[in-house]
Amino acid sequence: MDQIIGWIIDNHFELIASALGFVAIFLQIKQNVWYWLVSIVMVSMYIYIYIDAKLYADMSLQVYYLVVSFYGWYLWLFGNHQNHHSSPIKVSSTTPKMFGVLLAIMAILFFVVAWILSAFTNSDLPYWDSFTTALSFVATWMLAKKILENWLIWVVVDAVSVGIYIYKGLYPTAVLFLFLTILAVVGYRKWKADMIHGN
Repeated sequence: MDQIIGWIIDNHFELIASALGFVAIFLQIKQNVWYWLVSIVMVSMYIYIYIDAKLYADMSLQVYYLVVSFYGWYLWLFGNHQNHHSSPIKVSSTTPKMFGVLLAIMAILFFVVAWILSAFTNSDLPYWDSFTTALSFVATWMLAKKILENWLIWVVVDAVSVGIYIYKGLYPTAVLFLFLTILAVVGYRKWKADMIHGN
């Protein structure tokens, strides 16, 4: 029992960040604008966690998340400007042309980040770190724009991340991402239904 308590004390910061991740995903699925505030707090905590774990691409991604969280918060509140009036944006689907552009951006980001991590850092998982970073970069922008397929990208990112975090010994975060993988499927189905019904 003392070992469990000791482990909780030693890992309390990561446990809190992971708990906020659970709150955030439920708010995200429900398209609740408060998702972005929780996200701001959570990603700020993960900046520190990833620096400590030497996951530098993931750390840099958290800084990007922080910026996009403010952008997404604004879009979800005032996204559409029609006839001088603002209204929240609705769920939409990507077009084949947009998907091709996003795929190209992901590929470019992967190679650039992988090169930076391999050449200039002591990252021990440069390619896996770069893979999840490139996909997450695009998926976050899609999330801010309420593009349905962001969830499909998150399924891949979250599933791969489970393995990365187990390898790095970040077990609370690994558990979080296991649930996030499942919830990303739930989120896709919920947003798809919302899109069909015009919500």
